[in-house]
Amino acid sequence: MKIIKNASKSYIEEMDIRQRVFSILEDIRKKGDEALVKYCKNLDGFTGNIRITANDIKKAYDSLDEQVVKDIKFAADRIKKFAEIQKKSIVEVKEEVSPGVTLGHRIIPVHSCGAYIPGGRYPLPSSALMSIIPAKVANVSRIVACSPPDKETGSINAATLVAMDIAGADEIYCMGGAHAIGALAFGTETIRPVDMIVGPGNVWVTEAKRQVFGTVGIDFLAGPSEVLIIADDTADPDFVAADLLAQSEHDPNARGILISLSEDLASKVLVSLEKLLSDLGTADIAKKSWEDNGQVFVADTMEEALELANEIAPEHLEICIKNPEEVINSLHNYGSLFIGNYAAEVFGDYVSGTNHILPTMKAARYTGGVWVGTFLKVVSFQKITKEGARELIPAASNLAETEGLYAHELAADIRLED
Repeated sequence: MKIIKNASKSYIEEMDIRQRVFSILEDIRKKGDEALVKYCKNLDGFTGNIRITANDIKKAYDSLDEQVVKDIKFAADRIKKFAEIQKKSIVEVKEEVSPGVTLGHRIIPVHSCGAYIPGGRYPLPSSALMSIIPAKVANVSRIVACSPPDKETGSINAATLVAMDIAGADEIYCMGGAHAIGALAFGTETIRPVDMIVGPGNVWVTEAKRQVFGTVGIDFLAGPSEVLIIADDTADPDFVAADLLAQSEHDPNARGILISLSEDLASKVLVSLEKLLSDLGTADIAKKSWEDNGQVFVADTMEEALELANEIAPEHLEICIKNPEEVINSLHNYGSLFIGNYAAEVFGDYVSGTNHILPTMKAARYTGGVWVGTFLKVVSFQKITKEGARELIPAASNLAETEGLYAHELAADIRLED
């Protein structure tokens, strides 16, 4: 394995964030609306009505180009279609496993969820679709969406607000940061608490989600966005360079990684990347991200490339190689997989139909991304007759006695006496 470019930045956790977030959450928990209004004003610069009205939503529609609304609806339809396909794969079961003993599970949606939509460096209407639509397909009864105010308009970005409405949010609030997570988790006089919170955010949002986990459920803790591309000499270097830059422009901490099977291809990608940067509107962010975090490896064999990819466990994994289908079963740590030269990550970000809220920071080793199943509980049940109980009682009674739980033993034995 040869390293052509390695990350130059080392990450140092800001330990004081944890304590500052704790203080914000405690303030929200104890003082409700009073604290929420204070933080919305001091941290977001927002002094208006936190609850978004139907009139606010209408104004957002009116302010947008008609084609933008059509494109949001196009993306929403595709995301909904795939979520519905996924839901069909989750089935209830019920089976008599022995005479008189019937076991099974039910699929029950969570009652309420909060969808946090980032709105800092860029408006992200796509994230509204990705978090709200799967919850809607799962039949969550109450979906609460929130996003911080846009600096230009002073309220939620119009495209994001329209996307929230198209996706089917039941309540929408203009708020962001740790205080928004606190309001969703603990509730205030204005906002009833939810049962779980999903959606990406900055370090403040992520730390707040960490701290409220247990009070509410969360999807996972997301860090800076990542893409890893495995490419050989059949890949288009311009395609690869563009995809690395698309990732890098997210923010200065984003990671673009190339594992090339060809040193010649790696060199061509680096040349193309510099050329594309010269014309890029977000070059300042993308360049810093690439310089600080970008990595280029040249693998000697495909096996070496696959092993490194599984070790990195990226959020997005592109395989731009000849016969990509041959290596898919060897890849098992990724948030979402993009197969072939034309399967650009940008399509998954917006319109292919899969979800873009995905695990980062190696979390793909143990979890997948947000999907309709995120909002569904698989809960077991058992139906046991007198006949069925007679077969179970001896073993249950003996195990209870072994553990020293004598009321458990009694609860089994008493049914034998009956």
